Amino acid sequence: MEWRDEGILLSTRRHGETSAIIEVFTPEHGRHAGVVRGGTSRKIAPILQPGAQLDVAWRARLEDHIGSFQVEPVRSRAAVALSDRLALAGLNAVTALLAFCLPEREPHPRLYQRSEQLLDLLDQAELWPLAYLRWEMCLLEEMGYALELEACAVTGTQDDLVYVSPKSGRAVSRAAAGVWADRLLPLPDVLRGQGDADNDQIAQGLVTTGYFLTAHLAQDLGNKPLPEARGRFVEAFTRQL
Repeated sequence: MEWRDEGILLSTRRHGETSAIIEVFTPEHGRHAGVVRGGTSRKIAPILQPGAQLDVAWRARLEDHIGSFQVEPVRSRAAVALSDRLALAGLNAVTALLAFCLPEREPHPRLYQRSEQLLDLLDQAELWPLAYLRWEMCLLEEMGYALELEACAVTGTQDDLVYVSPKSGRAVSRAAAGVWADRLLPLPDVLRGQGDADNDQIAQGLVTTGYFLTAHLAQDLGNKPLPEARGRFVEAFTRQL
């Protein structure tokens, strides 16, 4: 059994004395693990940094075996991330969430494309926060938790939509919210692709996407805690407001 693909390195851990086990996210094979022989060597270890773009060739005797990877670097994102604290926090959040959410060996080509595009924006600080928020919405959609923000869940109106139901993920208008407003999540215009998308609105949007990542997705994955890397990114971003 063998295949070749290009992908994003999500994680790496030592295996034995000289090898490493890595997880990569590829468009055709999803989240996939394998052993890299000599992965701790001076030649290969610098390549195996989370977020790196790799050309990978996987081989195993049987399909359900962990198998082994041969890796070649396509481009590294470490230099950009290490030069900026927010970029590093963002890269770690993306790779940690993908490793956390993705079913093993299940292709998600649309999410892969969005993830690669997002990581390639790491050096563009003015674009990154909005791109990250939109990526989280894409992640929720791909995992089956899409937010429905086009019309009010109660009245059907498309006007004055300012809340999101924490149960259904659907929009709620100001008038329909009534006395329940304090139990609803914020719906800034940026989540609907409208308005100026300033950082305050992005921060509000991250509150809402974070709720669904935690209370719905993580809970359905066995009530596992959301990766701390996501919280560190949000904290680093809000400190700059």
